Amino acid sequence: MEIITSLKNPRVALWRSLKRTSVRRECGLFLVEGDKSVAEALESGFEAEAVLLDTDRPVPENLDPDLPLVQLPAHVLAAVCDTKTPQGIAAIMRMAPRLVTGKRIVALDGVQDPGNVGTIIRTADAAGLDGVLLSADCADPYGPKVLRATMGSVFHLPVEVTDNLPRRLKEYAVQGIPVISSQLDGTPFDAWKSNGAGFVLVIGSEGNGVSDPIRALATDHLCLPMRGKAESLNAAVAAGIMMYALMRDQP
Repeated sequence: MEIITSLKNPRVALWRSLKRTSVRRECGLFLVEGDKSVAEALESGFEAEAVLLDTDRPVPENLDPDLPLVQLPAHVLAAVCDTKTPQGIAAIMRMAPRLVTGKRIVALDGVQDPGNVGTIIRTADAAGLDGVLLSADCADPYGPKVLRATMGSVFHLPVEVTDNLPRRLKEYAVQGIPVISSQLDGTPFDAWKSNGAGFVLVIGSEGNGVSDPIRALATDHLCLPMRGKAESLNAAVAAGIMMYALMRDQP
């Protein structure tokens, strides 16, 4: 087992920089913190670059001894981690391409709040969807705040980041799968009838909603009825309501 004690160590410097999206994307690595998240990451098929342990913490009995284990003093581990009170274990994981192939999908178009992105991924997992598509300008699904909000669900179902969301959505539309643009000026969601062929539910950015190119290619434009005085719902809340309702009509 390797032991690193200095904050100036080059590997520690790299791990600390993984808090930045640009660094994560450049080197293809991301940080996972805590017993539950580390366990789920290791079981998901992602490759571990290093498993980091507090030097004052015994090695967990269920941890594979063949993993690349590195012990760090508490202050060094705290500098690497994003949380204020690390649990004494973290892991540096390698990103892997994850393509969405199912027919029950939620797509995020420029959703930038990490809490919303993470919550939608978690809800899609809970509701039984096949995957999540993210446009490149969404919050990074491997960012610390998004990972915490997913509560491990990012490791349970495919989460694909695409540089061309309209093209990916067209692939579904030509198969006869409804591409649903959720928007305030759409027709009432509860009056829409599913064809049972699956769906792609598109959730737009918090400030601007679904972008014009995606509205143009969507097969359906739906809104949640606002029977009270609220003008709109939080993106994650609206997505959750619609995902569960859509799944009721699927085989």
